[in-house]
Amino acid sequence: MNIDQLQSRIAPLRARLIEHPVYQKIATEEELKAFTEEHIFAVWDFMSLLKSLQQHLTCVQVPWMPTKNKETRRFINEIVVGEESDFDASGKTMSHFEMYLHAMHSMGANTNEMSRFIQMISTDVSLDDALDTCEMNPETKDFVRFTFSTIQRGKIHEIASVFTFGREDLIPEMFIEMVKELKANYPTKLQDFLFYLERHIEIDGEDHGPLSLKLMEEVCEGDPTKWEEATVAAEQALRMRIGLWDGVVRKATTFLVNA
Repeated sequence: MNIDQLQSRIAPLRARLIEHPVYQKIATEEELKAFTEEHIFAVWDFMSLLKSLQQHLTCVQVPWMPTKNKETRRFINEIVVGEESDFDASGKTMSHFEMYLHAMHSMGANTNEMSRFIQMISTDVSLDDALDTCEMNPETKDFVRFTFSTIQRGKIHEIASVFTFGREDLIPEMFIEMVKELKANYPTKLQDFLFYLERHIEIDGEDHGPLSLKLMEEVCEGDPTKWEEATVAAEQALRMRIGLWDGVVRKATTFLVNA
């Protein structure tokens, strides 16, 4: 098995995700707020996925020692810098998670649940207990739990697959249409949120996508079992994202009915 066969296997699920109605459904400011209040948890858990890759593929211990693949080391560290210490539209340094929270504040979205979640995690409340306590869609909780179950299994080829095919490979195609719709409907508003989306489209569409495919070749090492496990992980990651979007559509629809 190889990268082409993996991509062929996941193609139907990937197409379902790219064609998901959520991208057309988010047409009003209130619908967008509902979207961000769930999506912020995916923005947050991405960093743990990335940090797990950094632990496996670079040296974060003392004493330091060089790791095996120089190109992979640079790729992972480059993404960490970009995600954890990027520049916002005004040139201020912040993580993409903080950038997203700022965009939510700017549009008047509710950040209380995410703030409460972070507070609990920072005081050693378990992930499961924090998720159970916070009010969010069940699909969002499932999404985060899947991410952390992948991390906790510790199989680098599965982690890399979820990172590559559940995140990096998807961003440009998922959000290009949403950006077009939001710009058409709100030409002078939502600038912070649009900056966040456009920044990710730019970064992931140019370098990160192709490099993440090379990463997959490295961590699977030509091992058929690893390729199969990586494929299953990618399929499940796509199902989790589809579920996340299904929950967002339901939440937005419920808001309109009750408005």
